[in-house]
Amino acid sequence: MRRRNFLKTFFATTAATMADRTTFGFSQWQNRHDYNFGKTLSREVLGNYLSRAICMEGLLNGRGNFDDNLRMLGDVGAKYIARSICLWGGEAKLLDNFARAKQQVPQALAADQDRVLEACIFEIVTPQVEQVPAPDWAFIALGMPVEKRNFRYEAILYPPEKRTRSWGRLGGVPDVSQPETQLWFYFLAASYIDLGFEGIHWGQVEIMDHSDPHLDDYARVFGLARDYAKQHARRGMVLCNAHVPSGGLVRDGQLLLDFHAFPLRIKEVPDHSQEGVLEVGYRDSIFLRSKGGRTYSGWECAHLPYLVELDNYGSSRHPGEAGQGSDWVWGYDEISWFANQSKEYRSQWLGYAWKWVKKTDPDGYLEMPGERTETSPLNGCRWYSANRPSAAVPDGLDDEDTIRAIWKNDG
Repeated sequence: MRRRNFLKTFFATTAATMADRTTFGFSQWQNRHDYNFGKTLSREVLGNYLSRAICMEGLLNGRGNFDDNLRMLGDVGAKYIARSICLWGGEAKLLDNFARAKQQVPQALAADQDRVLEACIFEIVTPQVEQVPAPDWAFIALGMPVEKRNFRYEAILYPPEKRTRSWGRLGGVPDVSQPETQLWFYFLAASYIDLGFEGIHWGQVEIMDHSDPHLDDYARVFGLARDYAKQHARRGMVLCNAHVPSGGLVRDGQLLLDFHAFPLRIKEVPDHSQEGVLEVGYRDSIFLRSKGGRTYSGWECAHLPYLVELDNYGSSRHPGEAGQGSDWVWGYDEISWFANQSKEYRSQWLGYAWKWVKKTDPDGYLEMPGERTETSPLNGCRWYSANRPSAAVPDGLDDEDTIRAIWKNDG
C-alpha cells in the first residue's frame, strides 16, 4: 500500500507540472544542460545525454510515423535517441535502409543539432548477408587483401563446434574473433557514422566474445570504429554501448565502452495484480555493479554510467499471469507488460522507476520508452508508441506528457 501511495503522490506532482507547457519555458529548461562534445566527452555531458535518453526503435528505418515521432521528440526534449535505426537481420534490405536514413537523418537533426542518433549492430547475422557487397575500403582498413565479393555468412559465425546458440531459422550468432566478422562490423559502423549516427549499440556483446577471452578482438573493432569517427563523425566521436550482463568490458583497466546498457529486470509482485518493482540483485540486474576503469575520453570512474531500458523479447505461454518464470513480468517481456497497464499506472510507474534508479545508483539512468516492439497476444498489439493518439498515430498510448513532465521536474 505504501508503494502505491508513493506512486499516486508522484503522479499528482507531475500532473501539476504539466500545466506549464509553454514552448518558451520548455526551451529555457532544456538549455540549462551542456551537450557540447568533440572527439571526447566529459562525465557531465555524458550524464546530460543519458538523462534525456529515449528508445525510438526503427525511427529511421520505417517504423512508426516519422513526422509525428519528430514532433514528440521535440516536445519532450529528447537528446539521446536510442535504437533509431534498428535492424534485426534482414540484411537484404540493408542498403535500402541506408538510403532511407540518408534522407531522414538530416530531418531528425534539423530541429536540434545536439541530438545523438543511435544505430544498432546486433548479435545476429543471417544468410542474407551474402547479398551485401564488401567494399574495398573495409578490406583496406582491416589490412586484408581487397576482394570483389559479398560478405560470407559462414565465415562470420562461430566454428561449428562452438555454435552453442543460434536464432533458429533466422540466423546465427557472430564470432567477433573471426576476420569476416570484424570486416562486417567495421562496414556497418563506418556506414552508420557516414550517415550521421553518433551512437552505436553493439547488442549482446558477451555472446559474441567466447573466442575473445582477453577482449583483444573487441578492442580492435571498437578502436577501428573510433578511429573512423575521429575523421568522419559529426563531432569526431562515436559513443559505444552494449548490453553487459557481467557489468562491462574492461581490458587492462581500460573500459571498452563509453557507457553500459541493460534491461531493467522488473520483478513482478504476485500479491498485487500486474504490479512490478525494481530491486538491487534481482536476476542479473546491473544496479550498483557497472564496472569502472579508464574511459576512452580519458576520465576515470569507479562505475561507468549506464542506461536501463524496458526490453522486448516476446511473451510466455500465459501472458497476463504471474509465476511464468523470472524471464517474464506477469507473463510478458518488460515493454509488453508496461504497454498493457493503464495510462495512470504507466505514468505512476515511470515516475517511480525514474526516482528509484536515480536514488539507488547515481550512475544509472532510465531510458524512456518512446517506440518499441511489443508482443501482446491477448489484444494482438505488436508495437508500443508513447505518442499522443492522433490521426497519424491512432494507437499511441499517450505517455509523452508524462515523459516530458518527469524530465522537466528533474531539470
